[in-house]
Amino acid sequence: MKRIEAIVRPGKVGDVCAALEMVGHHGVMITEIEGHGNQKGLEQKVRGKSYKVNLLTKARVEVIVKDSETDMITKAIAAAAYTGNIGDGKIFIHPVDDAVRIRTAERGDVAIG
Repeated sequence: MKRIEAIVRPGKVGDVCAALEMVGHHGVMITEIEGHGNQKGLEQKVRGKSYKVNLLTKARVEVIVKDSETDMITKAIAAAAYTGNIGDGKIFIHPVDDAVRIRTAERGDVAIG
């Protein structure tokens, strides 16, 4: 199993969730986060004054998938989050040792299906 963690623009969360539904993956966790990468924030003007905003609002989309689904899910997320501009985000893939469905005590791939 893998945990796919995608950091995307908040405005793209709906597109990412729709793409996940299209490929048949229904379980998703979404967290609002702040941070910056190469973009290093941005400059905003408020009432004629410029302000540097170092931390940008982003969304973290996390899904747990079977190993065989990793490439398909990663491609779907990347395509849905893409704008072609700096700040589109990143995708991280982490190994998951095990999963347990609390209600039934099922383990492994069965617990995430």
